[in-house]
Amino acid sequence: MQTQGTQIEPRTTEIVEAHSALEGPLLPILLGIQEEFGYVPSEALPIIAEKLNLSRAEVHGVATFYHDFRKHPAGRHVLKLCQAEACQSMGSDQVAAMVKSALGIGFHETAADGSVTLEPVYCLGLCACAPAAMLDGAVIGRLDADMVDEIAAEVRS
Repeated sequence: MQTQGTQIEPRTTEIVEAHSALEGPLLPILLGIQEEFGYVPSEALPIIAEKLNLSRAEVHGVATFYHDFRKHPAGRHVLKLCQAEACQSMGSDQVAAMVKSALGIGFHETAADGSVTLEPVYCLGLCACAPAAMLDGAVIGRLDADMVDEIAAEVRS
């Protein structure tokens, strides 16, 4: 059985070939790679650059510009806390402090046990229900201390 590391080159090549006929294929390729591996491995970037006839710098620039592309695998759960203006006006800074304390991690970090990754986002479109979050793709509005405790218990179970 191959390890993930030995699968990066052949799977990246397959993903690039599956998307290379698209107009502007780089973003769909990066999304496909992240879906496959849970992050965008640095080893994949030169392969993408070569196959698309782009410089490594161009591919690296796109992969690092968008915050949703990860350089490392995420935890089993991903909690995104909105930090945009509407959520800030409704106390997202206090909620973020509670979440960080409850999980023992900061933004862009994964818990040591691999249970959860905490990420800031800048608008989930739930401004009327601020402060807001997204846990594994499910949106949560009107976050408060009780909900933070529930979320922390859920991601730790």
